[in-house]
Amino acid sequence: MTREANPCREGDHGKFEMTDRDGWARLGKLHTATHVLNTPCLLPVINPNIRTVEPRELWERYGFEALITNSYVIWKHDNLKNQALEHGVHTLLDYPGVIMTDSGTFQNYVYGDVEVGVEEIVTFQREIGVDIATMLDVFGTPDMSKEEVEDAVNQTIDRAAVSIEAANGTLLNGPIQGGIHSDLRAQSAIGMSEHDFAVHPIGGIVPLMERQRYRELVEIILACREEIPWNRPIHIFGCGHPHLFPICVALGADLFDSAAYALFARDDRMLMPWGTVKLGDLTEFPISTEALAGHTPASVMALSDDARCELLARHNLEITASELARCRQAIRDGSIWRLVEERSHTNAALREATEYLYENMPEGLISATNPLRDGGVRTSQDLPTSPPAIAALGRLLTSYQTDAKRGILISGASGPWRDKIGGLVHTIARRWPDAEVFIETPLGLLPYSFEDVSPWTHLMGPKSIWNSLSDEDRRFDLEAMMGEIEQHVHISFDNGKQKNLEIIESEFGNGEDEEIEKIDIDRRMIEDKVRYFLDVQPEISKQYMSGSSFVYSRTHRVRNVHSSDGEHLLSPRMRDGGLSLTLEGARRLHGAGTPTVVVNDDSVPFTRKGRNVMHGFILQVKGDLTPGLPCLIEDQNGVFLGHGVSMCTSQEAACFTKGIAIKVREGIGE
Repeated sequence: MTREANPCREGDHGKFEMTDRDGWARLGKLHTATHVLNTPCLLPVINPNIRTVEPRELWERYGFEALITNSYVIWKHDNLKNQALEHGVHTLLDYPGVIMTDSGTFQNYVYGDVEVGVEEIVTFQREIGVDIATMLDVFGTPDMSKEEVEDAVNQTIDRAAVSIEAANGTLLNGPIQGGIHSDLRAQSAIGMSEHDFAVHPIGGIVPLMERQRYRELVEIILACREEIPWNRPIHIFGCGHPHLFPICVALGADLFDSAAYALFARDDRMLMPWGTVKLGDLTEFPISTEALAGHTPASVMALSDDARCELLARHNLEITASELARCRQAIRDGSIWRLVEERSHTNAALREATEYLYENMPEGLISATNPLRDGGVRTSQDLPTSPPAIAALGRLLTSYQTDAKRGILISGASGPWRDKIGGLVHTIARRWPDAEVFIETPLGLLPYSFEDVSPWTHLMGPKSIWNSLSDEDRRFDLEAMMGEIEQHVHISFDNGKQKNLEIIESEFGNGEDEEIEKIDIDRRMIEDKVRYFLDVQPEISKQYMSGSSFVYSRTHRVRNVHSSDGEHLLSPRMRDGGLSLTLEGARRLHGAGTPTVVVNDDSVPFTRKGRNVMHGFILQVKGDLTPGLPCLIEDQNGVFLGHGVSMCTSQEAACFTKGIAIKVREGIGE
């Protein structure tokens, strides 16, 4: 069955929307006049003179929704130029999907000069009907002096306005230059972002790829990412090796392009998810693809040069497509950082880049990550810091507040912890009410109030990750969480309840043995979750939960929380340890500090009915939105309209104009 292109709706041309995310990694849609392009994706490079695999086959057989070709090559060859001007580039290439064109910048880098002008090449791209054109930027190489690179950055910014004018409505790439200098990359990103580009390629990185300088690639992306508007896709120009996709996608890359599938094939090299192999070094194929079916390395070597090149190019395309599909699925599953770590073990330079990234994990990436997970997180504890899925909850807990001056650390086992030590914690609360219980995990201390929060309660890894800290390290970690403490004691799951009580008694004395109900302990735990997951002050949380009553499940977990006057406020979630508000529970938090979006009048009747809040209808955000956590919705007059779960950060809410911003759970009705 022939695949059909899906043009964007009227008014959506050039818009980009997020449909799913994990931190900065995102699934998106770029709306073009030809086709709505699903991202992250790869654009195979097509040389209009040499087509190893036909563009039509890329679309129909391999499912590539976009390709990139060189407008300067078409412009320079009269035969191609005349055909493109008369019939359009889609007809020239026989390709129904999105066509992006490069401008000749890379040819200028390789050959030293191009014969076309800045406005002329953009005008030509518009006239041949490309979907996304590219301005003629100035290439900055790693070997240039900083002064030369800065001049390239400034020249590129100076060319932006005239290039956009020449595009006259055609979507245009605004490349980010700056060589290996982070300050110049940021300067370039800021300068180019001030103009109305549709996509921002990060350019000038091919020399780094050729020398496997992957750490510098990561440094460049980090320097650019937060300076580029969130509603514009990022294209990593010239990056097409599959083993680089996960780390780039995790840092927010949306588009890639590659001629490697064909260039490597001509040299008998085969792309693999873990690197590159030479056909001549193989006795058996270590991976299966449709292109290799029925073949052995020997039989492929026996083919003619052209036939062998075509077969290997098809294999390379399949591997490239499958790795990007793996990245997209990992975003949906919340496992993109697991894939980053797995791929980091395949190449020493990539491992160095990954370690650097973990040591310099951007705070903005962590705050854009949902701190709650439906599943667990694998960890081998061989990277210097936690993945964002863990660090996101850690970020919330860096401001953990407690009046306790004594700390009790329990170590030695994975969750679920309530089943193992629930009785012990109840006894501690009764006898030593001024003590705070913490669970020692491989990734830091966890207050017992969060003992059921995933992924902390579902850390997966070898037994060695549960090795104990020194007593000095424990006190340091406790003071980092609690401030100055008077006493602390360390106990182990393996000791048994009675022995642990004896250890605590030896440090703290016999205790007061006060009466305390299980419901009081549960109330304190939920107060903590209300404080951190709903972003309210401690006194608000206490007031909100004061006099509350609980409905318990058969396994003695809190199922529903009711207010002192009997209203259902919220329900703790078993799957991830989070909280689900009711409409009344959200109403009572309105104005108390929980992040709130203010919608315009057009959105009000839909929000009241429980319809999702769409980007473009938000006037203001009060507080900081965290993807995956609850938020409230009000109108311009401060009237409560409903509540939902944020799909974006506050910065994203301010710039996106397409897609779902808030998944509304309930509206107040008519």
